[in-house]
Amino acid sequence: MTQTPRVAVAGGGLAGLVAARHLAGAGLDVTLFERAENVGGRVWTHERKGFRFDRGFQVLFPSYPAVRAELDLDALDLRRFAPGACIARPGSRSTLSDPIREPKALPATLASREVSTGDKLRVARLAAELARRDPEAIFETAGSDTTIEEYLRERGFSDRFIGNFVAPFYGGICLDRSLSTSSRVFEYTFRTLLTSRVAVPATGMAAIPAQLAQEARVAGASIELGTEVTDVSSEGTNGESATVTTADGEDAADAVVVATDPLAASELTGVESIPTDARSCVTQYYELPGGTDLETGKRLLLNATKDGPNHVVPHSAVAPEYAPDGAELLSATYLGEREESDDELAAITRETLEAWYPERRFDALEPRRTDRIEFAQFAQPPGIYERLPDPRDPDGPVYLAGDYTRWSSIQAAIRSGRTAARAVLEDVA
Repeated sequence: MTQTPRVAVAGGGLAGLVAARHLAGAGLDVTLFERAENVGGRVWTHERKGFRFDRGFQVLFPSYPAVRAELDLDALDLRRFAPGACIARPGSRSTLSDPIREPKALPATLASREVSTGDKLRVARLAAELARRDPEAIFETAGSDTTIEEYLRERGFSDRFIGNFVAPFYGGICLDRSLSTSSRVFEYTFRTLLTSRVAVPATGMAAIPAQLAQEARVAGASIELGTEVTDVSSEGTNGESATVTTADGEDAADAVVVATDPLAASELTGVESIPTDARSCVTQYYELPGGTDLETGKRLLLNATKDGPNHVVPHSAVAPEYAPDGAELLSATYLGEREESDDELAAITRETLEAWYPERRFDALEPRRTDRIEFAQFAQPPGIYERLPDPRDPDGPVYLAGDYTRWSSIQAAIRSGRTAARAVLEDVA
């Protein structure tokens, strides 16, 4: 009787959970090892005293193809942001929105002086151009790649548009206000935003890995939390099998899917093409008295200047479930690794808000949590995508699953889990 192939998955982030689900669903004996006491990796939510704090500012693009294929979006009970953003600078705030999806915001958008009429027409032309493109082909197209800034300047966008809107907006998406990230990220996300409003689950971003973990267990996968894989090795003359090492000893497997963070994956597999240059950020959460209204609706505030946080998010205005009754929750995200203490960052946020709202005081702003995330994304300069690793690059029956095999996003992480599972099934099963 043929023995059921056994697969070990190292890492319980989105990629590992999706891989485990597909492999178990195909009838393989699957065990997933996660070093933390919870699944999710970088996608997690901390709950305390009625507040929900996502690990850094994170959102879901519901129209991502892999997201729609793998997640039950209705069960996530999504809370959606309003299109566009509020651009803020000392003494003024102005709204930029999509008048097609939000007609009532048209007067405010037309009145905004942050973006010229010419830039608004260029945005419309670019939207029409990208709407005709297959989003999945954007990262697969061979040829020239450039920075976001160069891409926009080639299309005639003004300094004002690039500096006031794109720099802070994509500073939030790419953690790179300099806009030195590949223009392919801009094209993919900009096209996605044409058809989808970003959202968060009502109970926090942790609902996403929780749903994937439950589906993996239903499919038959075993998930062992608090168990770190410290070594992966191939065995046999031609590397026919593999072994994973944990604190509990060694486990033999017919295949191993390494779905850890890039640094750990590089150490476990020795694959040199795994990107390890990081983008960092600090996200600090604050409580304000219930009823405090930042007058942005469900839009984030973008900092048009380089001083202070890159953006401020009114979480409880978007998702009331993020804060207890009688309180409001907002966050400020600072790019890079910051040397300031938590109290010093909170003071900078207060000063920034009071500059944006000169008629108001924010003495009641109380910091509730600070996340200093050293490796929030891998750096994505132009040309990097041709150098990223293939899932089959490690020696022996060892496979890679992680967004670093495609591009830094939830879409890529989920898709990579499916791709790695397909490779295992083709080679092993």
